[in-house]
Amino acid sequence: MASLHDSLYFNPMLTNGVVHANVFGVRDWVTPHKMALLVLLSELGRAGPQLGLLERRRLNRLLLPLLQGPDMALSRLRKAIEECCPHLAGSVHIRLKLMAEGELKDMEQFFDDLSDSFSGTEPEVHKTSVVGLFLRHMILAYNKLSFSQVYKLYTALQQYFQKDEKKDGADESDMELTNPEELDGKMEKEELDGPLREEEIACSGPLSQKQAEYFLSQQASLLKNDETKALAPASLQKELNNLLKFNPDFAEAHYLSYLNSIRVQDVFSSTHSLLHYFDRLILTGAESKSNGDEGYGRSLRYAALNLAALHCRFGHYQQAELALQEAIRIAQESNDHVCLQHCLSWLYILEQKIFDSCVLLEHSVNKSLHFGLPYLASLGIQSLVQQRAFAGKAANKLMDALKDSDVLHWKHSLSELIDISIAQKTAIWRLYGRSTMALQQAQTLLSMNSLEAVNVGVQQNNTESFAVVLCHLAELHAEQGYFAAASEILTHLKERFPPNSQHAQLWMLFDQKIQFERAMNDGRYHVADSLVAGITALNSIEGVYRKAIVLKAQNQMSEAHKLLQKLLIHCQKIKNTEMVIRVLLCMAELYWRSSCHTIALPVLLQALALAREYSLQYLASETVLNLAFSQLILGIPEQALNILHMAIEPVLAHGAVLDKGCAMFLVAKCQVASAASYTPRKKIEALESAILNLNEARSYFAKVDCKEQLRDVLYFQARLLHTLGRTQERNKCAMLFRQLHQELPAHGVPLINAFK
Repeated sequence: MASLHDSLYFNPMLTNGVVHANVFGVRDWVTPHKMALLVLLSELGRAGPQLGLLERRRLNRLLLPLLQGPDMALSRLRKAIEECCPHLAGSVHIRLKLMAEGELKDMEQFFDDLSDSFSGTEPEVHKTSVVGLFLRHMILAYNKLSFSQVYKLYTALQQYFQKDEKKDGADESDMELTNPEELDGKMEKEELDGPLREEEIACSGPLSQKQAEYFLSQQASLLKNDETKALAPASLQKELNNLLKFNPDFAEAHYLSYLNSIRVQDVFSSTHSLLHYFDRLILTGAESKSNGDEGYGRSLRYAALNLAALHCRFGHYQQAELALQEAIRIAQESNDHVCLQHCLSWLYILEQKIFDSCVLLEHSVNKSLHFGLPYLASLGIQSLVQQRAFAGKAANKLMDALKDSDVLHWKHSLSELIDISIAQKTAIWRLYGRSTMALQQAQTLLSMNSLEAVNVGVQQNNTESFAVVLCHLAELHAEQGYFAAASEILTHLKERFPPNSQHAQLWMLFDQKIQFERAMNDGRYHVADSLVAGITALNSIEGVYRKAIVLKAQNQMSEAHKLLQKLLIHCQKIKNTEMVIRVLLCMAELYWRSSCHTIALPVLLQALALAREYSLQYLASETVLNLAFSQLILGIPEQALNILHMAIEPVLAHGAVLDKGCAMFLVAKCQVASAASYTPRKKIEALESAILNLNEARSYFAKVDCKEQLRDVLYFQARLLHTLGRTQERNKCAMLFRQLHQELPAHGVPLINAFK
């Protein structure tokens, strides 16, 4: 392999088949691809006055990635030039053909003519420009070649051109055998393939220093902004191994290898690459050059800190704590306050896994502001807001705190933290049950442009914040019955965050939850049960809760109750108040179905107290609806109607369509039960009002295709219409009920004993 590289790439660091340690000692060497670029620049200089403004602008935008990027096939280069200026592409091809099919002296003459570009009072190219530096590097590298190396370069150029000619010949023969429709399909597919395919990016030999730096910076940027456009993990690792084979001390390549290993959750490889990165920084002296004598110690303490962060990411909290203690010790010895602040932030994250500690976080925020670290200070404020949201603080105070952090973000142009702040607001409004406000915040983030400069064609903001917001948006649409829109959002998420990406678990969980809700609404409990395993794998608490819901729907009351009891104890232990309330509501429904109505009341009152204590307004409204249902069962519908008016407004304003339907159905039940003691005239008015509410409930249930609830509403409505003597409407409702009852027979549960 070394001899092949020697013949094709003329790397002076390769002698006698041995790879020297520092392959980047020479900044550039001549290759056939770079000769094609030199021809392009030469033809561009000749055709300069004849080119239009638009063509020149396109070519200028094309040149920089061509000069910095890795070598590519001639066919790919020609295609890129043709898209900008077809006439120039033809001139480049003819010039290369004359040189490749001519003699060695033609190539010699070409390099002699390149020097003329800098001559004269008004040269075509300035020596210090990007193009000028590239030309000078190539001329210098060519002049340093021995005669045998010049001959090898000429032979390589001929092979480079002939390979392209053979490919063109094969394409022409394929075109003769292919009908026009198939050809159009092929061309269309090629146009959609993207800027560079993996096999064309792949470097078959050593890269120059500029090419390697450009490749690493490009891939790192893509991993951050748009992971789908980066090379696949296996392909990227192959390229990095190729780079490290020619220069094992290339620290940046080790760091990109660390990021690539994190993509696939490879603990061993990521740890190995991270340690090698800091080892190389110390060995090459890169840190000591910029930081004096402190460079060595600085690398050690930040190596320990990054190792702690890595272990924390993979859930190895004991190892993370040991690494963090080492980083704190070295930072204290060096009096490095910035490193200590980073350590303090990670110390809070580790201690949060054991117990809540606001003191550490507040101290971290104050110190970060004191030392002028806005990024750390803002992250601390975000964490404080999140912690206090779970502790039940008022929404207005939390939004004021986030407003102060937003001022910090915009002042220092912290684009990533602006996104995190908006995603945090979306999640807080969802927690408090204000879906309208959550939707507004989600739309705000999606309509924003990134403050960071990214290449054309690269998706902006492919970060966790956008994944969270899009997931909330999909769930909000599904709750309102817009399942097609939710499916489109999830499809976009799957394209934007592929299954092997680090944020894919977010949309996977939401996708499973939406499918579960649809299956439950449709009465397909066996399908919902099959989805429980997937939800449990992504979120164990959600999985257990959903399993209990399925068991309850299948009338397996004792099994569901045991599961909910265990889940309640666990959620109380980890202080997951939202899930505690949901479990209590589910347990109350179990007691109703088991005819233990009096036992359900204390459970509901406990849930209501928690919801009000932690400012969970929507859950409080849902609990009040359940209390009203309990009062209806216990025979006091008038009192149930009174408290319904307190709770129904938030449900209708911010609730899911299913909850709205259940609320309106409950109102109708209470109205009918209260009408028993009314005068005949008032009773008719109450029943008419109940029918209107049932019509509204029907529209809600039909929107989410909830057949079980729709069947119950139709039955109840038919009975009321029969009482009022509206025979035609009664028959219509009875017919619809009969159809649903045949499709989804009742399980013997009385209508009055089911709220949801």
